[in-house]
Amino acid sequence: MTADGLDGYVWGVKWHCLYPGAKLLPASARTRRWSRSLGLDFHEVLIETNAHRLTLIFSDLRVSELPTGYAPFVAD
Repeated sequence: MTADGLDGYVWGVKWHCLYPGAKLLPASARTRRWSRSLGLDFHEVLIETNAHRLTLIFSDLRVSELPTGYAPFVAD
């Protein structure tokens, strides 16, 4: 798949394996900077899947446990 004028890549999958998963990281320069700037506690989480490694900086996060097999949508 290509498109003129776009810089980056296209990644399409039906699902990702959340392995090894997510973990809360210790306070960092980034979280301290956001905390000072906004006057809120900020945290950082590392989320690893079988294809991506993401970091999320946040001040408020809610996590819900879902039953095995839960699917908010189905892609054919």
